[in-house]
Amino acid sequence: MKTVQYGLILLIGLHAMACSGQEKDGPGPVTPPSQGPQDKGWTFETTPVWQDEFDYNGLPDAAKWGYDIGGHGWGNNELQYYTNRIENAFVGNGVLTISAKKEAMSGRNYTSTRLISKGKGDFLYGRFEIKAKLPAGKGTWPAIWMLPTDWAYGDWPKSGEIDIMEHVGYDPNKIHISVHTEAYYFKIGTHKTSTKVIENAMTEFHLYRVDWTPYAIRGYIDDVLIYQFINEGKGYTVWPFDKRFHLLLNIAVGGDWGGQQGVDDNIFPTNMEIDYVRVYKMIDK
Repeated sequence: MKTVQYGLILLIGLHAMACSGQEKDGPGPVTPPSQGPQDKGWTFETTPVWQDEFDYNGLPDAAKWGYDIGGHGWGNNELQYYTNRIENAFVGNGVLTISAKKEAMSGRNYTSTRLISKGKGDFLYGRFEIKAKLPAGKGTWPAIWMLPTDWAYGDWPKSGEIDIMEHVGYDPNKIHISVHTEAYYFKIGTHKTSTKVIENAMTEFHLYRVDWTPYAIRGYIDDVLIYQFINEGKGYTVWPFDKRFHLLLNIAVGGDWGGQQGVDDNIFPTNMEIDYVRVYKMIDK
């Protein structure tokens, strides 16, 4: 967003990007709990430890990206079939393009791509920067996000999720940044989200960033702090973010959140463009 793999995918989907819980504009500062870790003011290396500049042509670099493939709804009643075809994910002119299309495949009426760095880019802490231009149109549900690589604390949401950027086409230019944990997620009404309207998010590139340290996960748009989620020091139900995570880039079509106001078939094909993905290692203290 799974029998262990298929069932896990479905369970992930129950979370996955269905961010319809508590919202607030701006970073929503949280008073650091006394029992949580100290904020050591961690910084990050200035040279990426992992990156894709998309300065080539063809399919996404197989050394860095894999695919989630299928059309079972992904736990959110989504309408697309995710493929690994160049028609849905291709690199050229310095950008990665993920393209959602109106076409029939394997019982679904739309196709798209969900790229994952799992097994090729797995990270514990760091700065994550993705410069992107979002798709337009009612029914689109693009996301730039992270899931646990090892699911050490159990299925979703126990092992956590980090949403660097989410957007639904029926609510244009309103960007959501959030996390999900067992204690804080939308299905029990405790979800912690921040939002910001970026007037040209669908027509221009913007920088979506998360700084993840042992103390907090902080979300930024164009280097302006929008969101922060602080480690309360109460164990994995609140803070499962001490294990490896990987990146995901995708456009969903419809679904429990993205499809709340239907799907406009006149918008297809519609694209999310990624200028670069850069990951910087946290400097430990």
